[in-house]
Amino acid sequence: MADMDELKARVKKLNAQATQLKMDLHDLSEELPANWEKIPELAQKTFEAYQTLTEARKQLAAG
Repeated sequence: MADMDELKARVKKLNAQATQLKMDLHDLSEELPANWEKIPELAQKTFEAYQTLTEARKQLAAG
């Protein structure tokens, strides 16, 4: 049961991180063309965060 609780906590943390990156990417898009150089790096971080979150959610669903 502790493992499941740890996984739930991990999913919650990953979700918060992914959501923050999504918001950062959105904010960056609203500032364009300023800081356009940051798009690839921030987009990659956001992609990886959601990829990790998706895998953690799959593990949680598999129980």
